[in-house]
Amino acid sequence: MTGRRAALATAVVLLAAFAVVVAVGTPWQALPEPPGGATAIDPTAGLSAEQVDRAEAFAAAIRPASLASLLLGLTVSAVLGLTPLGARLVRGLPAPRRWRWSWQVLLGVFALAVIGRLVTLPLSAYGEVVRHRYGLSTRSWGLWVRDVATSTAIDAALTALALVALVWLARRASRLWWALAAAGAAVLVVVGSFLWPVLVEPAFNSFEPMPAGQLRSDLLALAEENGTPVQDVLVSDASRRTTALNAYVSGFGSTRRIVVYDTVLERLPDEQIESITAHELGHVAADDVLTGTLLGALGGAGGVALLGWALTSPRLLRRAGAEGPADPAVVPLALLLVAVGTLVATPVQNLVSRQIEARTDVAALDLTEDPEAFIAMQRGLAGSNLSDPDPPAAWHWFFGSHPTAAQRIALAQDWARSEREP
Repeated sequence: MTGRRAALATAVVLLAAFAVVVAVGTPWQALPEPPGGATAIDPTAGLSAEQVDRAEAFAAAIRPASLASLLLGLTVSAVLGLTPLGARLVRGLPAPRRWRWSWQVLLGVFALAVIGRLVTLPLSAYGEVVRHRYGLSTRSWGLWVRDVATSTAIDAALTALALVALVWLARRASRLWWALAAAGAAVLVVVGSFLWPVLVEPAFNSFEPMPAGQLRSDLLALAEENGTPVQDVLVSDASRRTTALNAYVSGFGSTRRIVVYDTVLERLPDEQIESITAHELGHVAADDVLTGTLLGALGGAGGVALLGWALTSPRLLRRAGAEGPADPAVVPLALLLVAVGTLVATPVQNLVSRQIEARTDVAALDLTEDPEAFIAMQRGLAGSNLSDPDPPAAWHWFFGSHPTAAQRIALAQDWARSEREP
């Protein structure tokens, strides 16, 4: 079997294993149907007509820009990756003679990242204008520029390191480079999952311990009751950037902590904050982060094996103006293939995510036994975050990582009926 066929066969096996794990491990039914059938979903989620109109107007303003930005970014990536233009750009970058190929990869990734960001920057700025107009964003334009620059630099640096490793492997192990790269991708996913809360989160927000008081004690006790004790309860300075409401649990083991947006503390009563936290603790109890990391490692390895098959296609290489995976000029093509693969995987990831979120909602209800607080919290989040309670089905299928507010409220009502009528 040739190296190219072996790469394709390995990718098929790994991605098939990924599909089996998803099919078997995804909680397709979060809650058994209660007596009398499931609650009919109210498309307004119980929000006022004014709230619904405002959420729909915001969505109508922001969705076209988001979609245009996605398509524009892919178009630019395709032009650079499927024509010699990208290869000429990488080869033409000034680079030291020593380890010239590695400098070309590094500088090439940064140059392409900057080009992609600049092309979509007007649409990103328009999105920020819309968020300001609707009161969702509180960022100054200086902070917005800083955030854009920081996220671009972090993404480019991580991508550059990965591609330097890939090209190095292709230069050192011409036959099995794709297998070694696939194994390395799996390891990077696992390591990144552990390091992200420590290295990346602090680049955008500051965290302070929640002051001692009843709420802090209740949240720590909730974590203990859930069997997932945490080391601390932190407050994020999210209000520097947004009026949106959120909370989450990050870290593993001794670094696990509950993080609450300061906007949540300002605007929600304690019982609703406990309901949000119970949901996040449900993810910890079900090992969702660990499961997601392992699935990401399996999918990442399969994706890199598939990338190895594609990057040895003579037709693709000719179109891209690259000699092979060991040529730094292959970078634009590799970035395009990763972007396309990510886009194709998005609806699958979101389908699994929606099911997991529904299961975690049930776990939160089981923990707090307070469906009224849960429903009030969902309505509060939907109203504050301008979430469309009834988005277009196709949009939600592709981009929706969580059930809609209307679906989550109906689930809570089903839970309450099941508890009353076992």
